[in-house]
Amino acid sequence: MAEQEVPVAAEVVTGQDYERYARYRIAESGGDADAFGLSYNVLHLAYMMITDYEALVHREQGWTMPGFRLMFKLWILGPTQPARLAGLSGTTRSAMSNLINTLERAGLVERTRDDQDRRVVFVALTDRGRDSVARAFPSQNARESRWFEALTDDECARMVQMIRRVVAARPD
Repeated sequence: MAEQEVPVAAEVVTGQDYERYARYRIAESGGDADAFGLSYNVLHLAYMMITDYEALVHREQGWTMPGFRLMFKLWILGPTQPARLAGLSGTTRSAMSNLINTLERAGLVERTRDDQDRRVVFVALTDRGRDSVARAFPSQNARESRWFEALTDDECARMVQMIRRVVAARPD
């Protein structure tokens, strides 16, 4: 399955040639070139999309993609405990705490304590945060649609299904 043709010299490899060249070198060293190809393309797409969203939607708001993702989760879920937000985001509690601190300083989120158990903290959008997400989401969603307009509805559904399967089988 790995392409066996020898690509051009490394110093002139550009764009799409890079993956082909890397696959060749990986196969040549006995590695799994197919696993690399899948991983490379998924990550490359994710990085391109994040860069696009940040440049065209979030930068003008002063946000990063992780900041928007957190505010979007709060917009959907309402007040949520930081540990749950970290779990849903696939990040550490420490990283989540830092992100919450940044958004709190910007006046976009706030921490509150549970009335029954003062040790329990919830994070929620402020009115300003809620309005900001509501204004930004249509642009974000339009960019999402643009990225996948090359695929049919059936292809999009199959892609989501396959990605969910890989996520569910996450290696330990």
